Amino acid sequence: MGVSPDQYFDDLYSRDPELERVGEVIRSAEMPEISVAPGYGRLLTFLTTISKARLVLEIGALGGYSGICLARGLTDDGKLLSLELHQEYADIAKANLTAAGLGDRVEYLVGDASESLEKLISQEKRFDFFFIDADKENYPHYLEACIQLANEGAIIAADNTLLRGKTTDDSKQGPSVLAMRQFNRLIAQDSRLLGVHLPAYDGLALARVKQFRKI
Repeated sequence: MGVSPDQYFDDLYSRDPELERVGEVIRSAEMPEISVAPGYGRLLTFLTTISKARLVLEIGALGGYSGICLARGLTDDGKLLSLELHQEYADIAKANLTAAGLGDRVEYLVGDASESLEKLISQEKRFDFFFIDADKENYPHYLEACIQLANEGAIIAADNTLLRGKTTDDSKQGPSVLAMRQFNRLIAQDSRLLGVHLPAYDGLALARVKQFRKI
């Protein structure tokens, strides 16, 4: 029996010592091992690079794995703003990005992400690229906030849209599953977005913001 398609493609790429080190730090710190999948990490770098993203907003830092992937694709004067609930996680993520030579490209806002997003909206901040990988029940709210914060043409990416198969299982009706189904519908049907869903790994949603409105 062959390997999975995900593993087959991952095996084609060279080792990434920086990202492997982040994985080791996460395990040593006994943090949840829920970083973005390697293939989607490469996709984040690819997308931020080709979109020439200068200002990137990340919702959910964890140990900095996705932060490194995002920061690698920034323009020369680009910056990453990362929202993280836990100070300990933000400190670890910052240390990992610093070790990767990217510490000067990132800033962390620690606290409830919804509150941080409302603050950014009130400040009329704008971003070119977003990555959502935090508490799943708030995905629809995070999506709306990202649209409000988006420059026209900005890209929104969101991880774990399949929730390890729960999203497609009608017997699963928990709050996170219901929220993710709503989020997935919005990516597909919101008239302000041009969206697409990728079914590999645990699912990834991508959307381009066609227009936005202020709250």
